[in-house]
Amino acid sequence: MDKILVSYQEAVSYLSSLNIDAIRLGLDPISGLLGRLGNPERSYPSIIVGGTNGKESVDAMISSVLKEAGYRCGLYSSPHLVDIRERIRVDGAMIAKKNLAALISEIREKATEPVSYFEFLTAAAFLHFSRCKVDLAVLEVGLGGRLDATNVVTPLVSIISNISRDHKEYLGDSLGMIAAEKAAIIKKGGICLSAARQPSVVRVLEDACRKKGARLKLLGRDFRARSHGGGWFSYYGKDQRLGPLFCPLPGRHQLDNAALAVAATEALNTKGFAIDQAVLARGLAATRWEGRLEVIGAHPTVVLDGAHNPAGASALRRALENWHRPYRKMILVFGVMGDKEYRPMLRSLAGLADKIVITKPATPRALPVEELLPFARQLSAGAEAREDPVQALAYARELAREDDLICVAGSLYLVGQIKGAFPNSLDCDKQRKT
Repeated sequence: MDKILVSYQEAVSYLSSLNIDAIRLGLDPISGLLGRLGNPERSYPSIIVGGTNGKESVDAMISSVLKEAGYRCGLYSSPHLVDIRERIRVDGAMIAKKNLAALISEIREKATEPVSYFEFLTAAAFLHFSRCKVDLAVLEVGLGGRLDATNVVTPLVSIISNISRDHKEYLGDSLGMIAAEKAAIIKKGGICLSAARQPSVVRVLEDACRKKGARLKLLGRDFRARSHGGGWFSYYGKDQRLGPLFCPLPGRHQLDNAALAVAATEALNTKGFAIDQAVLARGLAATRWEGRLEVIGAHPTVVLDGAHNPAGASALRRALENWHRPYRKMILVFGVMGDKEYRPMLRSLAGLADKIVITKPATPRALPVEELLPFARQLSAGAEAREDPVQALAYARELAREDDLICVAGSLYLVGQIKGAFPNSLDCDKQRKT
């Protein structure tokens, strides 16, 4: 389009009117919209990444490796932390404001029936990637898989990072039901990679692959990663050993994600994407992703982690137990969405905390502090609440000594709100000194 029909501010306001918190599952609306846009998602190959936790990290590693290999790579992820443009990137760069505004204007004209916020952005990503002539797009599933708007593609590789209980009201109460929803991103004759280990989940994935004539490769069975400590690891595939490789994303759980990313590059090599070990090593080492054990302040150390479900909280606890720098005490700033299993989440993290400060992310879906605080006080009698997350962090910093650790966790919305208040890495430290 030659002319931008709306300003960027108007475009973002229009998107906000679609209700970012509304969830609608089903492929008919997005399929119809993409058809009217000329089906841009069919103009390039793709990888689709689903699962309960770790999707974003796997996305980031794969796209970093592809960029290092010289391939033009699109990345679609969600949610964003601070800027909506984080969701749509090419070669690591966020979509330009003028391009997003133009796409929103164009798609709005083609949306002849109601479209959700996520469906609208999915269409924008597909169209942007097509016009940027990407060599490959890495697509993160928003929710589930079977009825998620991203599941209109026929990917070269389907990745299911892991499966645990989350979004039960949409995906089902049992692991088997949740696995079946996520297994729908496996396509006929395709390749599926997964780090899932539960027997009930593996059976569902095996059954789905058998029915579709797809190949299933499991972490621990068909490929594995051996840790050497400090983020270094070796990768063992069917016919090769690679390493030493370095994963810069902290936490032992990231080695599983790194193994999935390396297995994906193995699969891509069979599809004509040449990626040698030196390129792979550089691409992995260059991976950056915000909001996952991200340090934004020092003296005291302030670390952010989305940890938005019980499995994520458990992974965060393990990472904090093995934190690379000694600290005297830990203060936990915790806020969560109302539809999450907050009790096991907070119970997992409270055991490490010397002090808990409860807060409420700025979204209607957040659990009110008056509902969360009584349970927090069952775990820690001195738990307190500060409604505003920025004030909660400020209070935690008042309580902390320079050799303490403050951990902000429980929701990516919470992490995004803190990052929005302190956009530069150590700004919260600078603010304390002024």
